[in-house]
Amino acid sequence: MRATAIVLTLLATPALAASTATNYRLDPVNSDVTAKVAFLGLASKTARFPGMSGSVRLDPDSRTVSKIDVVIDANRLEAPDEVTLQRLRGEKFFWVERYPQVRFSGDAITMKDELSGTVAGNLTARGVTNPAVLDVSFSIPPTTAEPDQPIRITGETIIDRRDYGMRSYRLIVGTKVNIRIKATMRPN
Repeated sequence: MRATAIVLTLLATPALAASTATNYRLDPVNSDVTAKVAFLGLASKTARFPGMSGSVRLDPDSRTVSKIDVVIDANRLEAPDEVTLQRLRGEKFFWVERYPQVRFSGDAITMKDELSGTVAGNLTARGVTNPAVLDVSFSIPPTTAEPDQPIRITGETIIDRRDYGMRSYRLIVGTKVNIRIKATMRPN
């Protein structure tokens, strides 16, 4: 009798109740990543990565992301001109032949308010993984999204390309890279 009461108490405890977390997938048609870097100290160049996939798990009750995993297809890299494209795809930068993917994997979010926060995780490019923090904003508060409602997310971070083994052309190409992710998350 006592064992039955303990089991019923545990099942009724909110912490052990079924999670209200929602799993999302990134919509590849409505998602992309851009990387902007200073060029010759006077201008900038922006590369675009239109091929991405991934998943996000949001728990609106606890206002947390329990998991985010974004994979970028480096082979689909686009650049403003053919020379830049070949250099970025080559061995001195992304070396897409050997490292065809860039990945961001995070498992913690700190919400600043209903629509924005930071996601801590790891960024892997060219076979090198470093910690990274994305400043994110949502089109609607994740805490009030309906279970079947898509959410638009924007994320930004700045990295030093040298931390990922991209050290060439340092007199021409800046070292700080502004990365911007725009994605539509659709519930699974």
